[in-house]
Amino acid sequence: MSDAAEPLSHSPIRKLLGVQIVGTGSFLPDNVVTNDDLASLGCDADWIVQRTGIQERRHAPSEMTTSDMAVRAAQNAIEDAGIPRGDIDLLLMATMTPDYLLPATAAQVQHQLGLQCAAVDMTAACAGFLYAMVTGFQYVATGCSRYALIVGADINSRITNPQDKRTYPLFGDGAGAVVLGPGGSGQGLEAYTLGADGAGTELLKRPVGGSKEPFSADCGSGERWYLEMDGRSVFKWAVRLVEDSSKQILNAAECPVEDVKLWLFHQANERILEAVVESMGIDRKKVAMHLERYGNTSTGSIPIALDESVRNGLVSPGDRLLLCGFGAGLSWGTALLSW
Repeated sequence: MSDAAEPLSHSPIRKLLGVQIVGTGSFLPDNVVTNDDLASLGCDADWIVQRTGIQERRHAPSEMTTSDMAVRAAQNAIEDAGIPRGDIDLLLMATMTPDYLLPATAAQVQHQLGLQCAAVDMTAACAGFLYAMVTGFQYVATGCSRYALIVGADINSRITNPQDKRTYPLFGDGAGAVVLGPGGSGQGLEAYTLGADGAGTELLKRPVGGSKEPFSADCGSGERWYLEMDGRSVFKWAVRLVEDSSKQILNAAECPVEDVKLWLFHQANERILEAVVESMGIDRKKVAMHLERYGNTSTGSIPIALDESVRNGLVSPGDRLLLCGFGAGLSWGTALLSW
C-alpha cells in the first residue's frame, strides 16, 4: 500500500456553499448486544473495551433489512425537515450491506417512503456517507435538485464472521439520514476533499460475492463471504489519514482547531480517535462519540452522531462542524461544514 500522505497530496480540496442540512434522523435496532453477550463466542469483554472502547452494539433482528433501517432514519429526517415528501427529488443511499446485489437498495427505500425521485446506491464503505453527502450538495448547489435525501445504513452483523474474535465485536447495525436544501451564502461546505487509494484494497474487503470470485456451490464453509480486515495496518493508516486530511481542510478554510464546534469522526475505534485528538490538540468534549454504545456502524456512523448532536442541542446556526469518514477502498472523505 502506498504511504497515506501520497494519495492525500493528490486529493483536491474544494468548497461548496449555498446548501444546508434542513433535517436529520437516525435509527438503531432495539436489540442490544453487550460484550458479555459475546463471551459464548470466545470474545474477551475486557480486550474489546481496552482495544476499541466498545461496550455494546445493536444487532438487527433477522426479519429486518438494510432498507427497513434506512426508511426509519429517513422518515425521522424528513419529519425534522418539515417539508412535503413530494419536494424530495433525489435519494442517495450509502451502504455496503445492500438488500440485494441487484437492484439498488435506494429503490427499495424510495418505494417504501412513497417518493418519486431518482434513487441510487453509492458504495465507498465507511466513507460512503461523505461521498453521498458531497454528491447531494453538488446537486442542490447547481439547482439540479430541490431537496436531496442522503442515507447511510448498514447491517454489519450479517457480513462479519462470528468466529473472527478480533473483527466481529467491532461492528454494529444502524442508519442515519439528512435532508439537504438551499441555504444561505455562508452555509455549506467551506472545504472538502474526497479520496481513495486502491493500493490498500487487500487490507479490508469481502473476497467472495463479486465478479472476481462469484458465489458458487464450492465456496467452502463460507468464511470468505465475510469481511476480512488487516486491523493493525488499517489502524495505522486511519490515524494518519484522519489527522492529515483534517489539517488540510482546516488550513484550506483558514479555520483554527479551536473554532470547530463539533468533530464528527467515523466511529471505528476509540484508540484512533484518541490519537487524533491528542495529536491535534482537540478539546475532547467537542468530539461526538457513540462508539461505546453502538460500535462501528460504518455508513451510519457519522449521520447517527450528527442526528444525536442536533437533537441534543449541540449544534446552532453558524457553527462549524468537521466530518471525516474513512474505510475500505481505501477511501475517505473530510469536510468542514458551516451550519
